[in-house]
Amino acid sequence: SERHISIQTQLQGLEKLVDLKGGKLCHVEHIPDKSALSSAGRKACPLCPEEKFKACYNHKLRRHLQNLHWKVYVEFEGHRMCICHLPCRQLKPNLNGDQPSSRLVAHYHCIVCSVTIARKTDMVSHLKRHVNKGETEASYTGETDVPIEIKGKIFVFPFLAPAGQSCEIMKELGTNVQLLPNYSTPQKSDTYFNRKMKVNRQLVFCSLAVLAEERNPLECLDAFGATGIMGLQWAKHLSSAVKVTISDINETCVKMIRENCHLNHMRAEGGRGPRHADPEGTEEEEGHVASVEIIKMDANVIMHLRSFDYIHLDPFGTAVNYLDAAFRNVRNLGIVSVTSTDTGSLYSKALNMTLRHYGCHIVRTEYYKELAARMVLASVARAAARCNKGIEVLLAVALEHFLLVVVRVLRGPTQADESAKKIRQLIHCQWCEERVFLKAGSMVEENLYRQLPCNCHESMPGKTAVELGPLWAGPLFNTGFLRRMLFEAVQHGMDDIQALVKTLLCDPLKHINQDSRCLFSSEECGVFIQISQRPEDTATAEQSAMQGKRKTNEETGNMLKRQKSEPPMEHPPFYYSIHRHSIRGMNMPKLNKFLQYLTEAGFRVSRTHFDPTGVRTDATLAQFKSVLTQYSVPTYTAGQTGGHSVGTDEGNWKVE
Repeated sequence: SERHISIQTQLQGLEKLVDLKGGKLCHVEHIPDKSALSSAGRKACPLCPEEKFKACYNHKLRRHLQNLHWKVYVEFEGHRMCICHLPCRQLKPNLNGDQPSSRLVAHYHCIVCSVTIARKTDMVSHLKRHVNKGETEASYTGETDVPIEIKGKIFVFPFLAPAGQSCEIMKELGTNVQLLPNYSTPQKSDTYFNRKMKVNRQLVFCSLAVLAEERNPLECLDAFGATGIMGLQWAKHLSSAVKVTISDINETCVKMIRENCHLNHMRAEGGRGPRHADPEGTEEEEGHVASVEIIKMDANVIMHLRSFDYIHLDPFGTAVNYLDAAFRNVRNLGIVSVTSTDTGSLYSKALNMTLRHYGCHIVRTEYYKELAARMVLASVARAAARCNKGIEVLLAVALEHFLLVVVRVLRGPTQADESAKKIRQLIHCQWCEERVFLKAGSMVEENLYRQLPCNCHESMPGKTAVELGPLWAGPLFNTGFLRRMLFEAVQHGMDDIQALVKTLLCDPLKHINQDSRCLFSSEECGVFIQISQRPEDTATAEQSAMQGKRKTNEETGNMLKRQKSEPPMEHPPFYYSIHRHSIRGMNMPKLNKFLQYLTEAGFRVSRTHFDPTGVRTDATLAQFKSVLTQYSVPTYTAGQTGGHSVGTDEGNWKVE
């Protein structure tokens, strides 16, 4: 568990390995051949074997350490990983099965994961990968004192790592968790932890906090605990509003969750486990921050046995194997959040796995992230419908390394039928990437190409379009729910997701005159949303209020009929990338300017988090390109055009 001797912060650290002033050698256990020491005052190099550098006197050894080891290094966070010539690397046999020659290979020892790498450039790239994953120098001590604040007082708890293992203490959102070595590699560690999933954990936390405001106490389940950080964050910050249950099938994970529970001064329930000594005055039950139930059980089993208000599924890979059990006993108006990390099958890199897991045919498109979200939602809707439940999609986020969908459960066969009707096939043109959902109905059409707005089938030979799906054709976001999520993110200081939630909240109805319609709040399925109301309805309501009269049943029925007859205003499906459809030889306007031009042309527009250069709009691709061409300017300069120059305002446009 100790750091390798080749990793030092100062030159004196290398010199201390060999006491150059006296005749005693320090750390002799690192030298393979101790016969190199002689009584004549000669000393061996602690980083070189005898056949490479023989024992010598102090002045020569000091010069050797300075010129060879200290000056040939890779630096990381103030530490130098000096070059090492000891036989640390295990060379693999050659193709003939013979053992390699005894020639030693110089190498470096990684300060984070202790791996040995021969080339300096490879070590630099290896360290960059650690930085991208959010990994830094781990704490190599086996005992750590962790300060915890309880009711305004700071207590220091002695934390003991498991025997024979070095642990790193990581703090996220005020919650401390211990991490075993190789925690970022699922194949090498049972207690897997990914630092890059911090955004996912915060989004799930905000969705649970919104549900806790509607009703409490909630019974919530983290079905795949691993280190238990997500469930511990729920219990610590939502306290009495939630009853947290953390489940995992692995015994090592269950022990680690219990240790992390004690580390955060929470009471672990559901089984016997070792407890650390509490500080004075905190041994009573009221001294605990919260209580967490920890269960060693398969996720499918516990979801079949018990009912919950909130269920979060985050397995390693796809979550389709757990959807039926999740919707089996989830309570009405509860929430199910699903995190999928099988990006290979979601993002069209392994089509055979996509067909096997999701029963869906897809291809790689410019809108592949939203296509993946709608594919997962279709699987979720089918699983809910099998349990006579419908879904209301509250949130769908697709980033580089995960896809998160959050849905509200609506019980009843009628709700299940309504959700099933929103699962449709998609026609995608492979030439221009125009797309449209097939019309609802079971009648066979003679020519499906007629539903596409483009005319690529007439101008191009052969078949030009493919049929994708089944996909979710309904909305992907609930604006009222997102507003409350943003409020919870601000309340708990989650700066990492505030910009993302604000992007999801982009209003796609910017072209509607706000003077012609007014908005009032309404509650539907436990979520406050805004519903448009006509001016004459507002005037009638105000007149009735002034007269001190209530609305009659006939007036209320007429208003509801009008609202049901009007099509719901929601985000248009899919988006177009402004870079994908740019015109060669033309400078495009800035993205925000282009959104304004589309709005002035009478289209609904908004940006999307799926693609920073994407534009979500109800315009067809031909209309999209027409507006883009109209406001793009040529890239030629005044000297190339014989004196005709472009206006300064237009010439300064750049691609965003």
